[in-house]
Amino acid sequence: MDTFRLPSDLRLFVFDMAGTTVNEDNVVYKTLLSTLQRAGYDLDLPLVLREGAGKEKLQAIRDILQRIDGNDGRARELYANFREELTEAYGDLTVRSFPGAADLIGRLRRNGVTVALNTGYDRATAERLLRKMQWKKGEQYDLLATADDVAAGRPAPDMIQLLMELSGIRVPTFVAKAGDSAVDIEEGRRAGCGLTVGVTTGAQSRAQLMAAGADLVVDDLAVLVM
Repeated sequence: MDTFRLPSDLRLFVFDMAGTTVNEDNVVYKTLLSTLQRAGYDLDLPLVLREGAGKEKLQAIRDILQRIDGNDGRARELYANFREELTEAYGDLTVRSFPGAADLIGRLRRNGVTVALNTGYDRATAERLLRKMQWKKGEQYDLLATADDVAAGRPAPDMIQLLMELSGIRVPTFVAKAGDSAVDIEEGRRAGCGLTVGVTTGAQSRAQLMAAGADLVVDDLAVLVM
């Protein structure tokens, strides 16, 4: 297995959650699909992933509705329904970390790199996932930024900029971003990150991640080495 050596000046590594560090079998997007289908919309999972992956979930619904119907007027109603369905879906779900991601995160933290998680989820959902994985701040990760914490969600760079501020890092080239969707990659590029890494364990394909401008696309984050 080929490895890729991370920059020696890396100080902060920002990881997306679902599909990148959190293995939840795309339940978020499957639930989003179910919510929209129950409301009478004709669509499939590839469309949901293409239009909604990685985004703040209300915005994801708006973008999907605009794509299929040209009218996002029901977005808030459907978002409320989605959150209820997701809470129920998560209740019985076994959530694990991807082994390669957990391995990399451990090595980064042992080498003094700050590890941050960011997500298009609201904070309550993100923290519920972390509890299910038994991940604790200060043990498995250092910082968390969610869509609730910033004015603009992905692909805007606001979450990464907040995490830089919290970790005292002013130079974006000292920051890396990893994610499984094109908007993760665009977020990292807009923030000026020194490295953007796509991972094929989640929502989108190698081709989609490369087209978004990823510096590197991997099948397993464990191939990244210090």
